[in-house]
Amino acid sequence: MDNLFKILSIALITCITCLIVKPIRPDFAILVSIVGGIIVLFYVITSFSTIFDVFNNIFKISGVKTSLYSVILKIIGIGYLTEFTASICNDTGNSSLGDKVLLGGKIIILVMALPVVSSILNIVMELLPQ
Repeated sequence: MDNLFKILSIALITCITCLIVKPIRPDFAILVSIVGGIIVLFYVITSFSTIFDVFNNIFKISGVKTSLYSVILKIIGIGYLTEFTASICNDTGNSSLGDKVLLGGKIIILVMALPVVSSILNIVMELLPQ
């Protein structure tokens, strides 16, 4: 909960700073926005250990191959990174490029998710009576 207030505070301070700086130096306002976003990401990263622990428990209980664990974490990372990059593109006025970044991220996620879906289907098929 403490990290949430830090994240919200940094985001609000960054937005207010951008509003003040943008009329004077629009190029600098973009940099302030990017730096604020990176600082927020650093606070978010501190919560990853809890997420990793939960995923480890899920994989131990479910019987899914542990090699798929890294694939799922990569998929989640790709999702967040593409969303972050697309937001930066949109903030800089390149919404068309941001849309293409999102499309590329979704396609890469789909390709990477195929082994996970296949593994889950195999587990379900083993559970069904024959």
